[in-house]
Amino acid sequence: MCKTEKEEYEKYWDDISPFIKFGCLRDDKFCEKMTDYILFKNLDGKYMTLPECLEVKPIDVESSATDENGEKVEAEIVEDDNQEEAAEESKEKVIYYVTDEQQQSQYINMFKAAKMDAVILTHNIDQPFVSQLEAKNEGIKFMRIDADLTDTFKTKTSKKVQEEMEKLQESLGKVFKKVLKKDQIQVKLEKLKNKKIASMITLSEESRRMQDMMKMYAMPGMDMSMFGGKEGETLVLNMNHPLVDYVTKNSEEENIRMICEQLYDLAKIQHAPLNAEDMTKFIQRSNDIMLLLTK
Repeated sequence: MCKTEKEEYEKYWDDISPFIKFGCLRDDKFCEKMTDYILFKNLDGKYMTLPECLEVKPIDVESSATDENGEKVEAEIVEDDNQEEAAEESKEKVIYYVTDEQQQSQYINMFKAAKMDAVILTHNIDQPFVSQLEAKNEGIKFMRIDADLTDTFKTKTSKKVQEEMEKLQESLGKVFKKVLKKDQIQVKLEKLKNKKIASMITLSEESRRMQDMMKMYAMPGMDMSMFGGKEGETLVLNMNHPLVDYVTKNSEEENIRMICEQLYDLAKIQHAPLNAEDMTKFIQRSNDIMLLLTK
């Protein structure tokens, strides 16, 4: 039916997909027959097969040098000494996916602005199913849309600027770790093309899958920190945003603690819901910031 009446097949796909994926997990022979007929819905609502998802369209560097509003951004072009290594890494085909369109809307907007695509995987069965696809199809990797920031989203910088940013990143990391009281968190300073984004959080695909698995099998009251907690979490700060630039230049200012906490919570909200305690603090801090603006 997928070959002869694809439009009709697409109409029923959302309803039958959990059963087909379950069948694939249970029966390897059935999985082999169905692999090329499994459909994935992309960010534009278009249904695609796995082979279609793997078709990578080249991105024009000049035309893609825009923010999410379509405004052109400046980029310092430098020669890449690791082009051969990058070519080797690119042999692995990555398919990005979304698990919550509302929660991950900021990341979706970035992907659309960069003319990149992702597939929608919101059902509970999707996680074990993609793990099976990775195991059976060498060279294919599924990554959640917030797992990492590729070079597509970053402004290219010279080696000199990169070295300066690395020094700032080290000092800034100490400030955030002290303020947030999170020694394990990694802080990364980047120059993103979208100058309206101040901070974001990425969580490695491996760490997130481990956390999801432990949550699935966890007993009530179990401390999830014993299984890694927030290990693998990275706070990405956009050097092109005025607020981040202010923090780098005024790390001893009296309101820096409040700004750092707000930047972290704003990034976290885009990534996952705040717990009750953090949400209460976030609301109170937001009120305090607004009060400062009235003075």
